[in-house]
Amino acid sequence: MKIVSLLGSPRTNGNSATIANRIMQTAAELGAETQTFELNRLTYRGCQACYACKKGHEECVLNDGLTEVLAVVQDADAVVLATPVYYGDITAQLKGFIDRTYSYLVPDYLTNPQPSRLSPKKLVLILTQGHPDEALFADVYPRYEQFLKWMGFNEITLVRACGIGPGSVDAVPDHILQQAEAVARRFVTC
Repeated sequence: MKIVSLLGSPRTNGNSATIANRIMQTAAELGAETQTFELNRLTYRGCQACYACKKGHEECVLNDGLTEVLAVVQDADAVVLATPVYYGDITAQLKGFIDRTYSYLVPDYLTNPQPSRLSPKKLVLILTQGHPDEALFADVYPRYEQFLKWMGFNEITLVRACGIGPGSVDAVPDHILQQAEAVARRFVTC
């Protein structure tokens, strides 16, 4: 099994990265092939709306830091997307990647019953937020869930941690790390 992790936080050792790294470590210990990308360390542009991926090309034609990432995600069996909530949404780093996944959609994606070029994949979306109120920013996941399913992620797991961040004690609670380990086990053994 191949699992790729995309870290959307600008903080290398932040909470969302800590959770993602626990998933990847557990998966590797179980025999999975793992690879992690820190999106903040890459240089890339957002989707340019050139439609080349719909007119003769089956991949994004931009050649930048996301070129390899898009190819690795396409080849993976499972993907981990990790991000803190910034201003009520995912980080710009992760949003830039998600916008570029437009290239995964076939030209007639609006009417095609198989809109994605991706084979079905498992996905973990990790969301962390400094505010402890779980009702606050609860709309982030539902906003992205449909897009992610459209892309070909047929099994999506949410790992959400509230009340952790730079404004609080910057440590991931044990129950969240245990949840991360359980997700890794389920992905690798199923």
